[in-house]
Amino acid sequence: MISKKKVKQLVNERIEELDNGLFIVDLRISSSSRIDVELDKFEGNVSVDDCIRVSRNVEHNLDREQQDFELHVSSSGLDKGLRVFAQYKKNIGRDVKVKRKEGGKIEGTLIDATEEQIVVQNSRKERIEGKKKKHTIVEDHIIPMSNVLETKIVISFK
Repeated sequence: MISKKKVKQLVNERIEELDNGLFIVDLRISSSSRIDVELDKFEGNVSVDDCIRVSRNVEHNLDREQQDFELHVSSSGLDKGLRVFAQYKKNIGRDVKVKRKEGGKIEGTLIDATEEQIVVQNSRKERIEGKKKKHTIVEDHIIPMSNVLETKIVISFK
């Protein structure tokens, strides 16, 4: 069986060498020796070249004579949601939709993230009694990370 620790070490070796803000989002090794590595970047997007370089470092340092394997290195993609703390930090200022474990969803702008909690800000127009115009009400929702079921980036084509 291929060691997850060894693969992670090889991926991190190349990430440190590239020194361009890459980090590991997910690393899985199946029982059939399929290795899946998902990467993200603090600034900008993960390039094909980044994936190729990480892939080559893993491939050239694992012995196919000992065990055959299938290797997939990719970017995390917007459709999968945020899974590690570094992704939350990277996406401060972006619109997100958060599903909570206790039920309910909150949609708004991610304005802060720590290891313990995230803060999502949203606003709504509300009529105040005695006034003709609606006023904007801004709310900050503090959500403990232990209560976050899923957080996805809201993609807008405005």
